[in-house]
Amino acid sequence: MKKYSPALLSALLISALMMFSPLTQADEEQVDNARQEQSYGDKVGEKALSGFTNINTALLEIPKNIINTTNESNVAFGFVGGLTKGLLNTMGRVMAGVADLVTAPIITKPIVRPDRIWDDFDTDTTYGQVFRLDNEPNGLEFLKKNSNP
Repeated sequence: MKKYSPALLSALLISALMMFSPLTQADEEQVDNARQEQSYGDKVGEKALSGFTNINTALLEIPKNIINTTNESNVAFGFVGGLTKGLLNTMGRVMAGVADLVTAPIITKPIVRPDRIWDDFDTDTTYGQVFRLDNEPNGLEFLKKNSNP
């Protein structure tokens, strides 16, 4: 097995994160508008990538919640309450990621807000309705057309 240098892996990770920087700086309405203009394949790929990302970065919920809870209250409660909140949000983000990966061909809106943990690190993670279909007619027409032989 070929070994890669840590510098190369770090550069790849940073470049992958920079791909998402335009979307992280946009507000939710702009992101929803951008999603509606994508093709079916782009939406499936984005949903699968979002699921994979949520599974692999879910542990970042722990420090995020400790920091946010400490900033809202005090250090003692911030650590205990933030740790508890972080563990629960970690499990929630992993489960939402698995659901996104399994149901990637069915175009739905994201379950977790913010979509990725680094999108808005200062806000608490929230969960919306599960399996809300994307209102884009092209995605629904594609599903209807391909489900009936």
